[in-house]
Amino acid sequence: MPREPIPTWFFAVVVVRKGDCYLLVHEQKHEQAWYLPAGRVEPGEHLADAAVRETLEETGIPVRLTGVIRVEHSAWPEGSRVRVIYLAEPTDDTPPKTVPDEESLGAAWVRLDEIDGYPLRGEEVRSLIAYLEGGGEVYPVSLIQPEGMPFHPSE
Repeated sequence: MPREPIPTWFFAVVVVRKGDCYLLVHEQKHEQAWYLPAGRVEPGEHLADAAVRETLEETGIPVRLTGVIRVEHSAWPEGSRVRVIYLAEPTDDTPPKTVPDEESLGAAWVRLDEIDGYPLRGEEVRSLIAYLEGGGEVYPVSLIQPEGMPFHPSE
């Protein structure tokens, strides 16, 4: 007898860095706190594509992914969640969104020493930025591949 499928939700979180500044989103939800660009992966969408899409929708900034900071998995009896935390950089000098819409109230570039001036949705925002500022390890974006892709030896 086949087992019941396990509901699993996939999310992309993006830390966008430009010099010593990081891109924060002023969220519509979550008590209108500030967070990193993030969102759920749509059916049929690749994680990396979701990361780029969510960042553009929430901040107005087009980005290029430059690394993977961490892959997280949480399991509960009723399902599980997978989050990939990406590092990215802007592809041009587009300013952050300032006009609220259904995605966010706006966005801003913030330095680590300014972050206390923003009510954050969670301490992980500060922790991730401090991790990067401290030289934390970042893995290649190619770490995450679609199933069935060929394996290539390191060069």
